Amino acid sequence: MNRRAFLKTGTMVGFGVASGLYPNLLRADSETGSLIPPRYQKAIQDRLRWVDQQVAQGPYLPKWDSLFLFNEAPEWFRDAKLGIYFHWGVYTVPAYGSEWYPRLMHLKGHRVYRYHLQKYGDPAKFPYHKFIPMFRAEHFDPEQWADLFVRAGAKFAGPVAEHHDGFSMWASQVNPWNAGKMGPKRDVVGELEKAIRSRGLKFVTTFHHARRRNWYPRVKGWATTSTDPMLRMLYANLPNDLCDQLWLAKLGEVIDWYHPDLIWFDGRLEDVAEPYHLRFLACYLNGAANWGKEVVVTTKGHDYPPEVSIEDFEKGRLDRLTDYPWLTDDTISTGSWGYTQNLRIKPPHRVLHDFIDIVSKNGCLLLNISPRSDGIIPQNQQEVLLELGKWLKVNGEAIYCTRPWFTFGEGPTRLQRGGHFVRGVEYTFKDIRYTRSRDGKTLYAIVLGWPQEKELTLTSLLVHKAVPGRVQLLGFDRPLSFRVNEHKQLVVQWPQVDASTLPSKYAYVLKLTEFHFGLHPVAAKEIAQRTAARGKRK
Repeated sequence: MNRRAFLKTGTMVGFGVASGLYPNLLRADSETGSLIPPRYQKAIQDRLRWVDQQVAQGPYLPKWDSLFLFNEAPEWFRDAKLGIYFHWGVYTVPAYGSEWYPRLMHLKGHRVYRYHLQKYGDPAKFPYHKFIPMFRAEHFDPEQWADLFVRAGAKFAGPVAEHHDGFSMWASQVNPWNAGKMGPKRDVVGELEKAIRSRGLKFVTTFHHARRRNWYPRVKGWATTSTDPMLRMLYANLPNDLCDQLWLAKLGEVIDWYHPDLIWFDGRLEDVAEPYHLRFLACYLNGAANWGKEVVVTTKGHDYPPEVSIEDFEKGRLDRLTDYPWLTDDTISTGSWGYTQNLRIKPPHRVLHDFIDIVSKNGCLLLNISPRSDGIIPQNQQEVLLELGKWLKVNGEAIYCTRPWFTFGEGPTRLQRGGHFVRGVEYTFKDIRYTRSRDGKTLYAIVLGWPQEKELTLTSLLVHKAVPGRVQLLGFDRPLSFRVNEHKQLVVQWPQVDASTLPSKYAYVLKLTEFHFGLHPVAAKEIAQRTAARGKRK
């Protein structure tokens, strides 16, 4: 079993509120009284009981050998390839630095702290929760958002349900700090779920709240150290077991009310005790079985074992082809995940080329956008999404429902390493990425730029049989001529037309049918050499 260090070796089953896993939340303290308001103490206990009921119904038990029976990578996920999510919350009101503004405004000496001090005053007098009434989302239109996601070519989409700041974007009953009661005073998650699902897309919720207990700096006299029961809940000024219970109760609400198709987790899951993870997984998977759905859980660095989750790479990807699917979460900007002043947006070709590279290596992309606090998605972000959608409308058959080939591609441009936070590269027409149809009958060669020569040689292909082979350039109105060279590689006669006259740009897809291909020995040797070099680096 591949487990993180925080996962204990013992299996736990048959525990719950009645057996003492969830101790009484209402802890008397001679100085502070209740740690949280009694109303929310009851709501959390009720939600945890509901979680236990879902666990008890099966078929999955809260033990690893039972959870490992789950299919962590259903076909819909492998086919979908592209999802969209969005960092949108209270932190977009100051719109400075990043979505980590709530933490950094409390770090004395940090530029965000200095900015807050100058514009809003000392955090003791202007704490983070004073931004909440300013988060009005007055122009938020979930129908327009969902239409944009469809036009961008996404097959799954959804919100950051809760970020590190502790503000829930749904109308929570267990957390008083939520979008239903404060700020927008709308069930943002619920409205998006209806709009996204009505267009045939899968629905995603992402959770970043595991690290909350250690996220806010504690300075005497600031709200982050307040003993007020309400403020304790927002700033996670609570004992670990209470944080764990609130972590699970929030997940339980979202599972119960919105039936997400994919739940994505940010890091620091080791901060939450193992029994809560087992309970969450059994609850979610049992719920999905009851709904008749196949669902997906994603984590970073195998915070959950690979038998139950898809591995996610933040602002990165792998530098090799894998025999298992994985996910990249990346943002449309070059900086913050949340909206900030003067946010720099990547050009369309950069987003598209990275996406193609990800798909060729057996990955999928969850692309983040950054709406403003008023609910407007800035025009420059929309333009990138629409360019992505235009390309997919012409070339989507080389992306959707595909599987990797023997090699992900060829060309001089390589990542220096794979993993999280990978430095970007600029691809050229000499870089080619491969995908194949799910039935294996069609091979796609995606050229990451318009070739400058009359002929294009696909060096990774060993041609066993070229008759009655056919080469098409998607979006072009006639087949392309080709030949097989002395090395048994396919050489395509590139059309001598202006790329601007074609219905797509940035990358060009050759559709190869009725050939019998294998992996060329030269390409196989290069793969073996790179694999050996990677092993030495480790």
